Amino acid sequence: MAAPGELGGRTLLTAVLGDPVEHSLSPAMHNAAYAALGLDRAYAAFHVTPARLRDALRAIPALGMLGVNLTVPHKQRALRLMAHLSGEARLLGAVNCVLNRRGELHGDNTDARGLEADLRANAIALDGRVAVIVGAGGAAPAAVLAVIRMGAGRIVVCNRTVAHANRLARRFAHYLGERGGGRAHQTIEARGLDTLTSAATMGTAAIVVNATPMGLKTGGFAPLAYAATPAAALFYDLIYAREPTPFLAPALALGRRAIDGAGMLVNQGVLAFELFNAVAPPAGVMHAALMSALGRA
Repeated sequence: MAAPGELGGRTLLTAVLGDPVEHSLSPAMHNAAYAALGLDRAYAAFHVTPARLRDALRAIPALGMLGVNLTVPHKQRALRLMAHLSGEARLLGAVNCVLNRRGELHGDNTDARGLEADLRANAIALDGRVAVIVGAGGAAPAAVLAVIRMGAGRIVVCNRTVAHANRLARRFAHYLGERGGGRAHQTIEARGLDTLTSAATMGTAAIVVNATPMGLKTGGFAPLAYAATPAAALFYDLIYAREPTPFLAPALALGRRAIDGAGMLVNQGVLAFELFNAVAPPAGVMHAALMSALGRA
């Protein structure tokens, strides 16, 4: 067995694949858990372009890796490269966790479960209430599934391209109806971004979730009627950062509750760790590592 912090011939590897990937804090979380458990395992970050994704995934069994996480832009592309897919990965149309099972690749998705766990940990109550999801691609399906599971009565998907929002809404309307995925009287609808300025809709929102990268590069967010939202409304950004994001900052200025995606990242990471290693990480270790990396410790 390699000494702590060293790689040896028996060290088992896990990793995150992305483009870009240099910013990822997943290695800090997973390696902290490995160290706490005394496991001869390591978690790396590999820069993989879309053109090389197939090759990178094929290398997992050849290298004896336990599995990998996938981040932007690989989650959707990986679907057709898996030998097996979980029901959740199929529903979400994305894979964020690839497992090596006897040389075959199994695709799963822990994003919705990670978000749901964070909302429940923060005592968010959505039963029968209105949830507004901003975005229709990327992580938006996971956000929709999480609020459905938490019992949101009306889910409004707002997107710049309404046709994309319609496709997402139809997918989950099918899940709610024919598959019995939701509870009675749950509805989902598609709208444009102009709905974010509608006092009628925003005035009933119990939660507003940003599932887009909007604002990270431009420095601003789409016009949104923050002041029209109920005083108890929660603003949740799937993005995590050292400082409040452009989506969360106006909500905080008005005294609204605001949470970023750090908790979701930890929770999906804990789930992935268990899938990779068949053992749970020590409680709180991955969270502490992430907070330290973000300068929040």
